Amino acid sequence: MRIAIGSDHAGFEQKQMLKSYIANELGHEVIDLGPDSDARCDYPDYGEKVARCVAAGDADRGVCVCGTGIGIAIAADKVAGVRASSITTPEFADLFRRHNDGNVIGLSGRFVDPEVNREIVRVFLTSEFEGGRHAQRVAKIMKLDTTGKVKPVARPAVHPAV
Repeated sequence: MRIAIGSDHAGFEQKQMLKSYIANELGHEVIDLGPDSDARCDYPDYGEKVARCVAAGDADRGVCVCGTGIGIAIAADKVAGVRASSITTPEFADLFRRHNDGNVIGLSGRFVDPEVNREIVRVFLTSEFEGGRHAQRVAKIMKLDTTGKVKPVARPAVHPAV
């Protein structure tokens, strides 16, 4: 698989570790979308870069790291075609893949131990979407990307003034 990865300054150290882990231990191709140092930068910029790479099909999945994993996941999830979430446990990574067909994760570079993040990434990259009853739910989520609604909203009847 091709994995896009990016971070802000707070996630830079773990991004570097995870990039090596994904390539050298898990055997996947890594697309590093920055930054190149731990100099202060803004997480939305890198969340968007990773998300656009995944949405375009240039990467199969994405891994983002910021201080909490929350902000960068929110930014990534704004890109149409991406299902991103902040993930803090391997169990959540598994459920995110199996039930939501998640394709981008946001990890915490400050509050989650690097070994836990390694396991989260391993599980995220090895778990598969179950489909079945979950497919209809994911389709509804994805409809929000194109219509802004899960389903049409019934409009109330307008009664002329008497």
